[in-house]
Amino acid sequence: MELASLKLEVVDRIALVTISREQFLNALNSEILEELRAVLAALQREEQVGGVILTGAGDHAFVAGADVQEMSGFNSLQARDFSRRFQSLLDLIETLGKPVVAAINGFALGGGCELALACHLRVASQGASLGQPEAKLGIIPGAGGTQRLPRLVGEGRALEMLLLGEPVSAEEAYRIGLVNHVVAQADLIPVCRELLGRMLKNGPLALRYSMEAVHNGVEMSLEEGLLLESTLFGMCFATEDGQEGMRAFLEKRPARFQGK
Repeated sequence: MELASLKLEVVDRIALVTISREQFLNALNSEILEELRAVLAALQREEQVGGVILTGAGDHAFVAGADVQEMSGFNSLQARDFSRRFQSLLDLIETLGKPVVAAINGFALGGGCELALACHLRVASQGASLGQPEAKLGIIPGAGGTQRLPRLVGEGRALEMLLLGEPVSAEEAYRIGLVNHVVAQADLIPVCRELLGRMLKNGPLALRYSMEAVHNGVEMSLEEGLLLESTLFGMCFATEDGQEGMRAFLEKRPARFQGK
C-alpha cells in the first residue's frame, strides 16, 4: 500500500502507524483521515498483525488537532459531514478487535486528543499535553470529545477541560485516568511495544471479546452488561483457544493460541 501521509512498519505482529505531517504538527485533514481508515481496515484483516501502535512523527506532537485551515472553509453541512467521517474512523479504532495503543509524543489537542481517546490504551511521554481547546475557536469537539472524555475521566473533569479549553500535562492526565502511563520520550515506543507484546501472548479471541464487552457494556445497564459478559464467556468455551489455554494451564506449559 502506497502511503502519502502515514508510515507503516510491522515487527513481531505489532504494526507501528505514524502520522507523518510533522511540519503541520501532524494535524489531521480529510485526506489523512481516509488514508488512516484504509490502513487500519487493512490491519484489521491482516492475520499476522495482532496489535497497533499509533503515533505522530517527531518529538513535538502526536496530533495537534484537526486542520483548522481546512475547517475554516466549511459550511454547516460540510462540518457535520467531516465530524461524522472523523467519528466513523474513531469507531473503527475502538472496535478494531485488536488492541490499539496511542503513543502520545507531545501535543494531543482537539482531534488529536479525540484520536487518543478512541485507542484502548494511552501512553504519554513526559512533556506531552492533552486537551480539547475547541471552545477557544468558538466551536465544540466533533470527533467524540464530548462523549468519550467524560466516560473516561468523569463528567466534572471533562467539563472543566472542555469549558476552559486548556490542556493538561501528561502527569495530570495520568492522575485523572486520561493516560495509562507516562514515560521518558526515548522510552515511549519501546514501552508501547512491550505492553502490546505482553498482551499478544494472551488469546487473541479473549482480547477481542474483552474489548467488545467493555466497549458495548458501558452503554448498557449492569444487568444487560452482565448478560453480554456471560454470552462472550460462553463463546470462549466453544473456541480452540479457550480449550488450549485451560489445557496448557493444567499441563503447566505455555499456551499455543491460534485465534480460533
